[in-house]
Amino acid sequence: MILNYMLSIGNILLPGNLVLSPMAGVTDAPFRQIARECGADYTISEMLSSDVELWSTTKSQIRLNDKWSTYPKILQIAGASPTVISNAAILCESMQADIIEINMGCPAKKVCNVLAGSALLQDEALVKDIIKATCRSVNIPVTLKTRLGWDDNRLNILNIAKIAEDNGIKGITIHGRTRMDMYNNNARYDLIAQVKQNISIPVFANGDILTPEDAKYVLDYTMADGIYIGRGSLGKPWLFSMIKEYLASGQYHGFSNTQKIQIIKRHIGYIHEHYPYPLNYRFARKHIKWYFTSLGLNEKLFKSISSLECIDLQKHRLNEILGSYLNKVTEYE
Repeated sequence: MILNYMLSIGNILLPGNLVLSPMAGVTDAPFRQIARECGADYTISEMLSSDVELWSTTKSQIRLNDKWSTYPKILQIAGASPTVISNAAILCESMQADIIEINMGCPAKKVCNVLAGSALLQDEALVKDIIKATCRSVNIPVTLKTRLGWDDNRLNILNIAKIAEDNGIKGITIHGRTRMDMYNNNARYDLIAQVKQNISIPVFANGDILTPEDAKYVLDYTMADGIYIGRGSLGKPWLFSMIKEYLASGQYHGFSNTQKIQIIKRHIGYIHEHYPYPLNYRFARKHIKWYFTSLGLNEKLFKSISSLECIDLQKHRLNEILGSYLNKVTEYE
């Protein structure tokens, strides 16, 4: 199945439908940029609280500051109140967002404890009220990201999807796990396929897409209109290009080690540029760890860089390690 490059969400024509899934604290502006460079068709902001009074904090301001932002600009918001979420949506629209995504899928305890994220799946009436209020408050498309249900005894995604479609949602993304699954067990796609057969708005599948073969399997099995890729891209954002190549031709050639090193250095450079000190080297560390894991570099090498609390020292040590890595591995051409 080849990705459909004419898919639209409401009146917004998308540049494609291979999407970097938003992950709070991970898919920041630098990562979104490197993902787009590596083939992601579009990206979505990290989850923002719908309490707009919090948007003036340093953390939220950094999340909202995206010098690389490209079309479409999609802001994801989470909350538990129809009024609060719709007010946040109005502010997003005033900030020139093209699309607003409501998060009803986050399984984090601190989010669910305030009855936001996937906790909302326990209250279908509240889901309806939130969606209706938000969609009526703005003139731009609103989409929904969610899960199969709260737990295996409450797999109500078919109801949630129908409520979403009937009350103005223009596209829905479904992670193939329940909230109680968190990120354990395997993602399940049966209900995503059923949702696709029962509603007319675009459906995106999410969960356990780690390889080009996974992407094709999920698309073929669910007949989804597109896919969101999250954890599978950590330490290997080049996965997006590999998926595109595989869906188009049935094969992929991967990236040379030299190309991977160039991407890593560029990404870490974006992080250093985006964040003020000392956030820059701290945020860089977790991505460096994912890259080292992807390259098969050992924990000892990561420890030699993780203790450094200076950008220049971090850059220097990273260049040393990656240079040594290139000298030892056989290049793929």
